[in-house]
Amino acid sequence: MTTYRNYSQRSLVLALSAAAVAGSLGVAGPAVARGDSGGAGGRGITWVPCAQAGGPVGQECGQLEVPLDYRKPGGEKVTLAVSRVRSERPEARRGVLLMIPGGPGGSGVQTLARKGKALQGQMDGAYDIVSFDPRGVGGSTTASCGLDADDRYLAKLRSWPGADGQIGENVARSRRTAEACAENGGAVLRSFTSANEVRDIERFRQALGEEKLSAWGSSYGTYIGAVYAQKYARHTDRWLLDSSGDPDHTRVEQGWMANTSQAVEDRFPDFAAWAADPARDGDGLRLAERAEDVRPLFLAVAARLDRAPKESTTEGNPLTGNMLRQAFLNGLYSDSVFPQLARLVQAAQDPAATPVLTPEIAQPLRDEDAAVTMGVVCNDIRWPASVGEYARATKEDRARYPLTAGMPRNVGPCAFWKSDYADKPTRVTDRGPSNILMIQSLRDPSTPYFGGLKMREALGDRARLITVDQGGHGMYLGNGNACGDSKVTTFLKTGERPERDVYCAS
Repeated sequence: MTTYRNYSQRSLVLALSAAAVAGSLGVAGPAVARGDSGGAGGRGITWVPCAQAGGPVGQECGQLEVPLDYRKPGGEKVTLAVSRVRSERPEARRGVLLMIPGGPGGSGVQTLARKGKALQGQMDGAYDIVSFDPRGVGGSTTASCGLDADDRYLAKLRSWPGADGQIGENVARSRRTAEACAENGGAVLRSFTSANEVRDIERFRQALGEEKLSAWGSSYGTYIGAVYAQKYARHTDRWLLDSSGDPDHTRVEQGWMANTSQAVEDRFPDFAAWAADPARDGDGLRLAERAEDVRPLFLAVAARLDRAPKESTTEGNPLTGNMLRQAFLNGLYSDSVFPQLARLVQAAQDPAATPVLTPEIAQPLRDEDAAVTMGVVCNDIRWPASVGEYARATKEDRARYPLTAGMPRNVGPCAFWKSDYADKPTRVTDRGPSNILMIQSLRDPSTPYFGGLKMREALGDRARLITVDQGGHGMYLGNGNACGDSKVTTFLKTGERPERDVYCAS
């Protein structure tokens, strides 16, 4: 669901969202007063200007208090940073469109700043466009685990096995990470759950004084959107789910991570075709004469870096095989990043070159960013606790899917996590209004098409699916497919939805 540096780090720990790739900028909403609102008994929001360069004119920000623990609604509160851009044509306004960020860990305030202008151009004033930073993100109340910087590098937070497939180092790091979060995160960290994000959206709706919301959920935001539509169906208007994962309530994030192995295999041929195209000769980025040779080349380079990491332009941070794999996992989100990936492979092979690390792997994440991603992923469900089970699964996955080297099924902090697991994950079903439109790439490296079909199956006649024949993550206003964009815009503006599932060529 993309540009880089701080954008991608937090959300790509789970690599679920290209909207969330922009999340880590997380501008704090200004400190503002709160007042009463006439809408649905919600607490009011005082809005102040917060427009950013390149963003939509008139963007405003505010703060909304919500319960830390919804079981104690009168108790301690946390603060959400919220943002809006009002309709530029009040006479055409029909309601509010909520942008639900991806992640976990994506900033909705920044998503609105980046994409709000383009969305305004499509909607012709039909909506006030709003979004928010989920608890733990950006300008909202955050938590910290107190992790050492060395444990906060993306290629370490993601549990890439050792060069020979051993996971002992992963086990040790995962255990101390979980212990640090349990010691330092407190009740705020324990409150970072999908269920609470859905409840927070409902409080936001009430504070806005709206009977219904329309929404555009991206990546992980599609799961949040689907759960909201399940629990608060009567408050949903036009609902867009962009790049969905399998909503299986027994696995949720565990299943999404496991699906990454096949997702990367499905997507990599797009890069291979690009990297072997004679057109790359002009810019010196052609990696092989034939597309089928790019995959073994990549695997060989990664294996060589496993044995002998190469000094990079980031002092003290050499390029390792796992860092190369992580860079590819991130970069496959968008064709626009392919040149960067090709240059990294070339520099890794050239004895005279010094690799320039892609920004998201060059520096450690902020502690707060690591905390919110792990918090949601580990608080939502109980993960298996058997190290032996992870070792077996990693070995099997590593053999079957060499591009991801066993990482998607390896042990992580969730195996040792402490939580009360008070909320059972919601089962997404076909009960509710038929007002959902899905859009899905055939070759998505994060939320694969086969997972999106599981969401489509779960929703039944509530939904229609637009299948886009291209690669990448985050389709609407994201990867340049005019057919898909047109059908989504028509739905959001007019309510007209395809009568049946449809296909859009690349």
